[in-house]
Amino acid sequence: MCTAEILLEDFDAEMAGTRKTLERIPEDKPDYKPHEKSMICGKLAMHVAALPLFAKYILTEPGMDMGNSQLPRADLTFRTREMMLASFDAYASDARKALAAASDEDLAAKWKFSFGEHLISNESRSRTYRLMFFNHLIHHRAQLGVYLRLNEIPVPGLYGPSADEPFAA
Repeated sequence: MCTAEILLEDFDAEMAGTRKTLERIPEDKPDYKPHEKSMICGKLAMHVAALPLFAKYILTEPGMDMGNSQLPRADLTFRTREMMLASFDAYASDARKALAAASDEDLAAKWKFSFGEHLISNESRSRTYRLMFFNHLIHHRAQLGVYLRLNEIPVPGLYGPSADEPFAA
């Protein structure tokens, strides 16, 4: 089994859990934030929805300079849940295709990520993908779980039961 095949197993499970979380984002509270330093709910949800676009770039571009990139950026303006989910589905589909096409050699290649002269990372594509996309997405998805809880919206069980979705008998 090649590295991409292993990563795809996790990708499919995490994208399903991410979609399950995004489906619960309230349309009537896009400006909600639990703390003054927190990102507003709509923008955070759109960031989570758009992160698979970053995965695609990691897997298909030779590197990225965020200060000078000509690559299209996702619009992080929350309009409707339906539009957010459509964006997520398209980005996740493109990321999945890029991952499925990645060889072990592609994933072992260095991927430079910077902001102008500031070096953020210069690790292998597979490590950058896992840290900067996958772990990043899971972190922000967990934040959305807190936003849901604080708004009395059922939190999905992602790795087992949640207080709102216990195991069925």
